[in-house]
Amino acid sequence: MTPARTARITAAAGAALAAAVGLAAPASAATPFHTGSHSSAVFVQTDNPGGNTVVAYDRAADGSLTAAGSYATGGLGGVLAGSAVDHLASQGSLAYDREHQLLYAVNAGSNTVTVFAVHGDRLRRTQQIASGGSFPVSVAVHGNLVYVANALGGGSVQGFVRIGDRLVSIPSWNRGLGLDPSATPQFTHTPGEIAFTPDGTRLVVTTKAAANSIDVFRLSASGAPAATPVVNTEPGAVPFGFVFDSAGRLQVTEAGGNAVATFTVGRDGRVTALGAPAATGQAATCWIVRDGNHLYASNAGSGSLSGYTTGAHSSLTPLGNTATDGGTVDAAASSDGRYLYAQTGASGVVDEYRVGAGGSLTPVGSVTVPGAAGGEGIVAQ
Repeated sequence: MTPARTARITAAAGAALAAAVGLAAPASAATPFHTGSHSSAVFVQTDNPGGNTVVAYDRAADGSLTAAGSYATGGLGGVLAGSAVDHLASQGSLAYDREHQLLYAVNAGSNTVTVFAVHGDRLRRTQQIASGGSFPVSVAVHGNLVYVANALGGGSVQGFVRIGDRLVSIPSWNRGLGLDPSATPQFTHTPGEIAFTPDGTRLVVTTKAAANSIDVFRLSASGAPAATPVVNTEPGAVPFGFVFDSAGRLQVTEAGGNAVATFTVGRDGRVTALGAPAATGQAATCWIVRDGNHLYASNAGSGSLSGYTTGAHSSLTPLGNTATDGGTVDAAASSDGRYLYAQTGASGVVDEYRVGAGGSLTPVGSVTVPGAAGGEGIVAQ
């Protein structure tokens, strides 16, 4: 982010700072298991309706996980009607800002977002702030900008500016998505994910079966979204989770066809499909994670991960399917690319895998996250 843009963003945030202070939370109540400082932690959100928590795990040299602490967000998890193993029915409900060592967690049942300062495998809650809508499900971070997607009430996005270890809400950066608030079931008719394009100039939102669209908001120099998004309709596709690959292409899971589709995103917000979607042959293909030049799509209905290799051209090379525990949802790759962690919603288990040179996955073990059945949200350092 350029100094000029940073200055404009900071100026926009100044007027709203007092409002954010009112919702600040004290340091979190935590259950530490040990207090060493680690740089290879994995954080898992429980999304428990009785009290949302983030559980920290240390990663050993072989990729296995050991519990390191449990941290209350101060808010409540939520459950969308019709959901089973995926209560939020979204990707990116837990977001890690590696540059500023901050972790953002949605509290869908409280309509808030919690900010944690990250110290190795330890978390310190610095703030709980209103999400700007109803039932937040996904968080996006780029530089000093943070955006949240809210699922209910027709869907909305809300923009924030990060100042230090806190967020400042910018009321004028709220945009409705115009989805039908009465459409059922909720878990298939709400936004799937929000994320920035790699250069931070556009904001992408998937709407699943609510509109079968990939919405793209152009952002101003200060970070403000356009009044309306460019709506790219993909009839029957049910676009859900997405990542940008190493070439900057948009890789989207399509639950309607159980496939991964590849797009380019134009500067005008239009998306262009590159070839036919790559079918997984599995059920409920909804989440996707990138690990270098490899992609892994989670198939909640099959309890599996479908692997692909990306290349210079648009086509994806399939790597086959790897079994997981039941209800495969969010996944995260370690920053060194050596390990992959798949969150499974049926019993709240995280499965651990070693990533081979060609993208193969070898099971390492698994851990059961307390109170995390149906939960979503996982990140790895």
